[in-house]
Amino acid sequence: MSTMRRRAVILDDNPTLRKVLWKVFDARGYEVFTFPDPGLCPLHVARECLCPPFTSCVDIIVSDLNMIDGNGIDFLEQLVQKGCKQQHFALMSGNFSEADLARASRLNCKLFTKPLDMAQLTAWIEEVERLIPSERTLFDWH
Repeated sequence: MSTMRRRAVILDDNPTLRKVLWKVFDARGYEVFTFPDPGLCPLHVARECLCPPFTSCVDIIVSDLNMIDGNGIDFLEQLVQKGCKQQHFALMSGNFSEADLARASRLNCKLFTKPLDMAQLTAWIEEVERLIPSERTLFDWH
């Protein structure tokens, strides 16, 4: 069985949590990019999705809801509006409002309450990995 290259993007203004999540994904063989706010992520800068068919820029995006310089739901909604084909989003927060829950539901986001339950996170990652089409390739960001 060949090992498929995978990529994760993590957005959180807490450097300790970014490092913990980086380790989780790195241990699973992911190429991992972490950012303290959405504005620093290359996906934020692009005006539209650049990925051709069967190509994805990233396999999983895990974002904090409220960061010092950004909001995770705003970032994810903007990606979808740009035509991003990414389907595997997760939001983390210590406190989701009813409005947050409604917006996250429209995006089909997986929600994780802080402090994170690592077993729940790992189970979701495994579920996503089973859903990634074998024919998909990763867009080259370089």
